[in-house]
Amino acid sequence: MRLGLIHYQFEAIHPFLDGNGRIGRLLIVLLLCMWDLLPEPLLYLSVYFEARRQEYYDRLLAVSQRGEWEEWLIFFLHGVESQASDAAPRAQRLLDLRDVYRERVQSETGAARLLQVEDLLFDSPVLTIPRVVEVLGIYYQQASRYVDRLERGYPARSDGKAAQPGLSRR
Repeated sequence: MRLGLIHYQFEAIHPFLDGNGRIGRLLIVLLLCMWDLLPEPLLYLSVYFEARRQEYYDRLLAVSQRGEWEEWLIFFLHGVESQASDAAPRAQRLLDLRDVYRERVQSETGAARLLQVEDLLFDSPVLTIPRVVEVLGIYYQQASRYVDRLERGYPARSDGKAAQPGLSRR
């Protein structure tokens, strides 16, 4: 409940012309992690609030205009519950996807190093060649080859484009 109060207060102050909502929702996750209530930043309330945007704004305004704290907190806590319920199966789907990719990679030459690069990708959704160089202590050219191999190994999306996670040459 404390988090719902903090979020309201942050939104009510509204110190920025743009991006205040994104920062306020990010603050929720950061505080949960800081308070050791969430081991990883895996709770995305933005999805809940965006799907109920008008109600979200109406509830915030109702607190300011009529002091409707209870209604706001119930709405906020439903959002936390909804997104927490979604986070576990979503995380499981990512782990399942990782297993599929691991099985595919293990049959390739140099699989051990390639698996390390793939692990980096699943640790952070954006993976750059310089990051591979830094973490694995290999040369840029080697890192580039491993990233190329991962890029080739990901299946196509339904629209025909490559379904690559956040791989980057920079």
